[in-house]
Amino acid sequence: MYSDVKDRLAAPFPSQRVQWRAQSFSRDRSSALMVAYVDARTVMDRLDDVCPDGWSFDVEFLPAAVPVARGRLSVLGLSRSDVGEAGEGEAATFKAAASDALKRCAVHFGVGRYLYDLPRVWVAWSEERRAPLEELRLPEWALPDDERSSGAPHVLGALETLRGELPRDVQQLREVYRHLRGALEAAGRAE
Repeated sequence: MYSDVKDRLAAPFPSQRVQWRAQSFSRDRSSALMVAYVDARTVMDRLDDVCPDGWSFDVEFLPAAVPVARGRLSVLGLSRSDVGEAGEGEAATFKAAASDALKRCAVHFGVGRYLYDLPRVWVAWSEERRAPLEELRLPEWALPDDERSSGAPHVLGALETLRGELPRDVQQLREVYRHLRGALEAAGRAE
């Protein structure tokens, strides 16, 4: 029964449900490394949409300097566990730790896992606005089918990036491979 819902759990989220946050900054804070994520409510909505009566989540708080939670997510009889941490300062709440644990557990079921395959994006940063200076967009392969362009421009874009010299760094080569694989899979589904 789980195999029937696996692809639906792992499907890309609508782009308006994907958020971005700065993971790190340049020394002068003029640029930021942005990462995409979804919030816990979006994860719960996905679980409710795919298997409304087939999931449950339990959480246990662990002793630590900042709130830490061990979560256990069960989906259609399968269970996965992971640990979530709260942020720092005002974000250091038990709720934040529990939400992080839920999201981490859900990734074990494929929910939002594709977000980890997105390329690392450095953008110009406005410290005054505490936001990027440009709007961030998901690559074509990371969009749901109804938001993708017709045809396969994402595959052509991926091939165009390969026209130049391939990176020598193994991690960068893995990223190129993941993106190319994602684009080719998306093109195959579109046909």
